[in-house]
Amino acid sequence: MRRWLLVPLLLLCAAFTQPIGTAEPVRLWPNASFRTGETIRYKVHYGIINAGEAVIETSSNLERVADRPCYRATVSGRTLGSFDFFMHVRDQWRAYIDTASILPLRSTRDIAEGTYRKKEVVDFDQARDVVNVLQTHTKEPIRYTFKVPNNVQELVSGFYFLRTLDYDHMKPGEVIHVGGFFDEGTFNLEVVYKGRELVETKAGLVHAIKLVPRMPKNRIFRGEDAIKVYFSDDKNKIPVLFQAELFVGAVKVDMYQADGLKTKLNMVARQQTQP
Repeated sequence: MRRWLLVPLLLLCAAFTQPIGTAEPVRLWPNASFRTGETIRYKVHYGIINAGEAVIETSSNLERVADRPCYRATVSGRTLGSFDFFMHVRDQWRAYIDTASILPLRSTRDIAEGTYRKKEVVDFDQARDVVNVLQTHTKEPIRYTFKVPNNVQELVSGFYFLRTLDYDHMKPGEVIHVGGFFDEGTFNLEVVYKGRELVETKAGLVHAIKLVPRMPKNRIFRGEDAIKVYFSDDKNKIPVLFQAELFVGAVKVDMYQADGLKTKLNMVARQQTQP
């Protein structure tokens, strides 16, 4: 199953075409949740098997793209053990996210999954609603340009955008709309806010915000609510747990370590035993 590892991690779902927007001013968007220097580590389980590991991190310093300061956010994943023998995944997804708008100005993909390869750089002109794509995994470089919706996201920056939202004023069942560009097309991702739960992670019990992306009919995920994403219920709003029900088995991406966060995670304190 190609791209099994980062499908649940990056929510590769809901790839619906949406109308192209007009060139409106690029938004300004507040961010009180993340900063430079974050590193979040995960274990990836396929059923009971420890199948891989993943890391989400922002670089320690801001970088500049199109003469604007950006967070460099990277998601990487790899298979382990017997899964590495059969699948051999080495994936890296990266986004350069404008600090003022939380929109991508550039994204890259370096995908190695078995014999499959893809290398791609996408430059986002958010002022003109245009993306320029360069693919270099083929014998000859491929370039193309797309018109996209206003204030468009891609997958990595879309996760960071979800972290900036104020869930305190949402009611369970409320739908969040995230429009984006991926794989030569636009998508409109609908994410349903489901409320708050206490979830078990490898790092411990965490107070969490539950989000469920609405799934179209497909051959990978079981049902419309097949993917569940949990963000920490605090100012950080880091993803602490992903669960995906597949037609064949289930995948869980489970946080075990988080460093460089803006504030302390909202975890349940471990009870101390009496001497």
